[in-house]
Amino acid sequence: MPQDEWSVLGRIAIWALPVILAITVHEVAHGWVAYKLGDDTAKKQGRLTLNPISHIDLVGTIILPTVLLVFGGFMFGWAKPVPVNFRNLNKPKRDMVYVAIAGPLANLIMIFCWAILMKLAMIIGHSNEFISLPLIYMAYAGIFINAVLMVLNLLPILPLDGGRVVAGLLPHKMSVQFSRLEPLGLPILIGIMVMNWLPKLIGPPIYMLQTSIFRILGI
Repeated sequence: MPQDEWSVLGRIAIWALPVILAITVHEVAHGWVAYKLGDDTAKKQGRLTLNPISHIDLVGTIILPTVLLVFGGFMFGWAKPVPVNFRNLNKPKRDMVYVAIAGPLANLIMIFCWAILMKLAMIIGHSNEFISLPLIYMAYAGIFINAVLMVLNLLPILPLDGGRVVAGLLPHKMSVQFSRLEPLGLPILIGIMVMNWLPKLIGPPIYMLQTSIFRILGI
């Protein structure tokens, strides 16, 4: 097999698990918090599971990340959104903030978990590089993809999580007006990507987040 094909297969092997975990746990976190706050929509649809098959979006979870890996693009993706009926929540406007922030918070927790794994792999690195090096590469992939998902989803654009948080925190009238902008959210996001502004927009926060965690753990 040609060397470049081995390289592509190696990247897929390293990135597959971190990408699937990051996307899956992010969505489950939304559904789990919604369930705890009164909405069982996700539970009824069988979406409160870590089985990635229940959350895979053909384009966002498989095709796009694979293409970006092969061609070296800016890595990100998405899963099928977990359904949430905000009207079923105990206090819809307040609880919407908790449901929205649950996804990015789950990504932050996973960043720390992957960083701890990287630290442990580095400790054993000198004695067994055959095991430690793949773990280090995979841990870095996990840190990076979770940082991307966290920062991207915190952008104050509906229907992203950051937009939901803003809508939940604004006074009622302003929240209603802001929510009416949701149909424009996807075109705005696509425009940002087409203009290649996305890496410039979320790159610095991602870098700061990664370096801060590396500093905390002494990596």
